[in-house]
Amino acid sequence: MSASASLIPELEDVIQHGTQEKRALTVQRIANLFIDGATHFNEDHIGLFDDVLCRLVTEIEAKARAEMANSLAPVSNAPAGLMRHLARDDDIAVAGPVLKVSARLDETDLVEVAKTKGQAHLAAIAGRTGIGEAVTDVLVRRGDPEVVRNVAYNVSARLSEGGFSALVRRAEGDDDLAERVGQRADIPPHLFRDLLVRATTVVQQRLLAQARPETQMEIQRVLDKIAREFGKSTPARDYAVALRAVRDLQKAGKLGENELAEYAKDRKYEDMVAALSVLCGVPIETTDRLMAGDRPDPILILCKSAGFGWATARSIIMARPSAKGTSNQSLDAAFFNFEKLSPSTAQRVVRFWQVRTPDDLPV
Repeated sequence: MSASASLIPELEDVIQHGTQEKRALTVQRIANLFIDGATHFNEDHIGLFDDVLCRLVTEIEAKARAEMANSLAPVSNAPAGLMRHLARDDDIAVAGPVLKVSARLDETDLVEVAKTKGQAHLAAIAGRTGIGEAVTDVLVRRGDPEVVRNVAYNVSARLSEGGFSALVRRAEGDDDLAERVGQRADIPPHLFRDLLVRATTVVQQRLLAQARPETQMEIQRVLDKIAREFGKSTPARDYAVALRAVRDLQKAGKLGENELAEYAKDRKYEDMVAALSVLCGVPIETTDRLMAGDRPDPILILCKSAGFGWATARSIIMARPSAKGTSNQSLDAAFFNFEKLSPSTAQRVVRFWQVRTPDDLPV
């Protein structure tokens, strides 16, 4: 410690009379000295560095503080008081590295910062390894969408039941978040069911396609229950005439995307649904059920699987009985989901729909 002792006499002079450049240089010398010998220092030695650096840190500019934070944050025995001080810095360039990786911050420190600082600080904490329930409770309550997604994507983050419940509520209307929350192995079963009920059809079917075989049965059971509840209030349509007509067109080689789009534009609903059923190879009862909901997601999946364009998908969406009052914002969201949906995922979901016979469908 003789090297550090030789720096102590300079401290008062640097604080009282030194320029910003000299103060920054002194801080860097002390920080480097600590890093070089960190593995050999005991707690008394570390305490001395802590006192010196905490005294200097308030006298240097943000750039120098950020450099010190970046160099010391990964050090497992970095001066604890200094780390706590830097973690509370309003400048995220200073606080960020410490909040992300410093082992010297405990849960109390993280909770305090999460409760009092801005979204950039919360985002840094959300990506930290092994954050506990007390921390994630604050993050999912105070965090903006980016913070909440970071929490959901952090597989090492531990979430309380209340935290998961908040995530499920916030995932409504956010397909990316809903899918990620549903993929977490630690989500309680009853909240997973709640997530499925709230999720769009696209998310429901993605989770079904991605699930392990033992989980798929439970997901499908929940989806069937949703479908049963909807089916109770939906009167049946008669597609017999429309099916004969579109099958005749198909045999003649005259049924394709253009004909389907014309049915949609002319609001010939039964013909449109029958054509979609035949072109996608999905039973008419299943297609009817998929078309009857308020959400456009099943239409996006069917059209994407068959290679149809957005113009056709949009026309079908607008031809539904439930399309009255559809906003431009809703159509923009549907277009975004259509573009994001891959043909392979859509085809995988459609294959599942194709093998469901009328007897399999909930009534």
